[in-house]
Amino acid sequence: MINTWAWCGWLLAGLVALSLTRNPTYLVIIFLSITLVSTVLVRRAGARRGFFSPLYFLGFICLTASLFNALTSHFGNTILFAIPGQIPLLSGAVTLEAMTYGALNGLVLSGLFVIFMVFNQALPARALVRLIPRAFSPLAVVISIAVTFIPATRRELELIREAQAVRGHRVRGVRDALPLFMPLLVGGLERAFQLAEAMTARGFGGEGEAAAHAFRGRFAMLAGLLLILAGWLLKLVTGSSPLWAGILITAGAALILAVFVLISSRSVSTTYQTESWSVRDGIVLAGAALVLVVFLVPSISPWHFMQNYNPYPQITLPSFNPWAGCAILGLLLPAFLVVSVSK
Repeated sequence: MINTWAWCGWLLAGLVALSLTRNPTYLVIIFLSITLVSTVLVRRAGARRGFFSPLYFLGFICLTASLFNALTSHFGNTILFAIPGQIPLLSGAVTLEAMTYGALNGLVLSGLFVIFMVFNQALPARALVRLIPRAFSPLAVVISIAVTFIPATRRELELIREAQAVRGHRVRGVRDALPLFMPLLVGGLERAFQLAEAMTARGFGGEGEAAAHAFRGRFAMLAGLLLILAGWLLKLVTGSSPLWAGILITAGAALILAVFVLISSRSVSTTYQTESWSVRDGIVLAGAALVLVVFLVPSISPWHFMQNYNPYPQITLPSFNPWAGCAILGLLLPAFLVVSVSK
């Protein structure tokens, strides 16, 4: 089991890599790396892909984004065909460059979807909740419910689909989806009622001493935010950095920090099992750090692959440096480590 903080570093590296480049060669390497990590996690858990296959999602998003950008952005020299008339947004030349740029954006969106899906597969909800400070324990409970909602709904949809298939039901159109939707809706309402009853029985949101302190702390944090806002407005109006603006901003930040520390010290939490740090966690974090250094510190990198690929006005072949591609493969390290642990 890889440490939660190592996965957080891996997620950060993937998000930075997807956000800072539009070069298709490096985007493909990033997408294939995180997709392979997702495949290893799914096979290790013995689950099935279901409706959320990364490659199917990639094909749908890339096709949709490519067509949308080609029909609404009429730039580029390689004209495929033209839409006549005076139709808003649509009339004009449809170019290969516009389709290529739309496909690149679709590849980025698909990568973002897959990387968050991997993060959800790798970490249970309790591990994500532990990342939230104790001062926000009610928020942690709400987030844990929200995080587990989509996986639970997906599992229930698979069970309903299998049960309806045993009865001979086949989904051929929108009308055939009604026997799947109604049991899913009823099951979701039943889970919501059961969860509400369980939380009420455990006294969630009760008026105790801790709740009273948290309630007063919210007003103190609001006062701190107002002080920061007042200092920022004072600095904005005067056009300089007066002493009073700095005092107000500092006082507001200090008040928020003090209340945050006070509420955290009075919030009681129980940890049944603590996570340990191992060598494989350091390897995952080192691979993520390599990706971050390559993308965020291009001045020390001889590869200069951070230049965004732009297909306009004439589409050209993207540049590729093998050393840069090897550095991006640091995102692939969790797949090998998960396989070695399972063996």
